[in-house]
Amino acid sequence: MIEHVVEGVQWIQGKDSFLPDSHVYVIGKSGSSDFTLVDCGLMDMGSYKLEQLESAGISPNQVKRIIMTHTHLDHIGCLPELLRGLPDAEVWVHEDEASYLEAGDARIIFGNSMFESMVKSQYAIPQDCFRIKVQRKLVGEEMLDLGGIAFKVIHLPGHSAGGIGLFSLEHKLLISGDTIYADGAIGRYDLFSANPSELKRSLELVAGLGIDILLPCHNRIVKGGAEPMINKTVVDWSGFLGN
Repeated sequence: MIEHVVEGVQWIQGKDSFLPDSHVYVIGKSGSSDFTLVDCGLMDMGSYKLEQLESAGISPNQVKRIIMTHTHLDHIGCLPELLRGLPDAEVWVHEDEASYLEAGDARIIFGNSMFESMVKSQYAIPQDCFRIKVQRKLVGEEMLDLGGIAFKVIHLPGHSAGGIGLFSLEHKLLISGDTIYADGAIGRYDLFSANPSELKRSLELVAGLGIDILLPCHNRIVKGGAEPMINKTVVDWSGFLGN
């Protein structure tokens, strides 16, 4: 079910199967006719996500863009399916990962060769499935008006090179991708393009935002009082991530 978080931000919960499925966040105030999806999810999950949009009264031509927090498979797997169902949607990705998508280079998507082999044994993935045109290449620090809500793009490398978060100062709300989760967890830092030292700096940046609402792309969301939990997570992991 699609769930209200704050005015203009809704949550479509990931539907885990063989692999974890990313949550999708839907941004845009009612009546704006300008909606944004943040992340997509696994292969074969596109119809589920489209059904949830329909249940919320959002028509396909009202979705104007899909912003990827990063391009790992569990976030981008059903992007081709969603693009077929959302005719007006552009793809926005940080420039450090956009270049891989446009070249059809799937190393960031799969993370490592062992995982790629496992996935391809379970799913039929066409050649060049993830060669995708990116309409806007983000760099970080952009201020975006997304359907009547202001979000700042924050570059959060470490889990992947082009990881980003979307921060609403009005609501003290962060869509954090896989950089930080609820309950003391953080994103992996052993995959292609990951870097533990960069992840440490990204976590410290997150801790300085004064976040109240934390919306990660897996597991539970935190609708209030997130700051102490975030601070504890950053302190707890600091010694494991280098300088």
